[in-house]
Amino acid sequence: MSWDDLDDLTALDADPEVMRFLGAPRTRAEVVELMPGRLSPSEDAIGLGFWCGIEAGAEVEPRDRGRFAGWWCLSLEGPGLAELGYRLHRHAWGRGLAVEGSAALLEHGFATVGLERIIATTMTVNAGSRGVMRRLGMRHTATEVLTWADPLPDADQGEVSYEITRAEWAAAR
Repeated sequence: MSWDDLDDLTALDADPEVMRFLGAPRTRAEVVELMPGRLSPSEDAIGLGFWCGIEAGAEVEPRDRGRFAGWWCLSLEGPGLAELGYRLHRHAWGRGLAVEGSAALLEHGFATVGLERIIATTMTVNAGSRGVMRRLGMRHTATEVLTWADPLPDADQGEVSYEITRAEWAAAR
């Protein structure tokens, strides 16, 4: 991810349907405010961070070969532990790109970075994201109902957590 992606990231976060399970759509100023943290992960997070993907046919390709599809990230959560995240434009939904980009990050996280475990979370009602996690071989580990000051619709059904360990990932390959 770089500052060159700002227009695409702003359009992504401004879409109410993309943000339906995440919160209110964001303005350009709000996206600008988030950029430093996305561009400069902590020193402990070597090899982790945010990546943008481009849609070219049915694959994620380098930026100059297609249309901006969205982003994927691995964020350090503790020793040997990272959280997987992704956000895609509606035009990229249902094409396998979330799984493809996420699978590449699982491989990077386990094989290159040396992580022991990768987790992911979403709202219980986010069937699309939960399907991505299952297709990656992640297993459901918890459902928790959290208290929010300004809850999203269906927040009362809770948040789900999924995870996969390096051993589980390696065994499935």
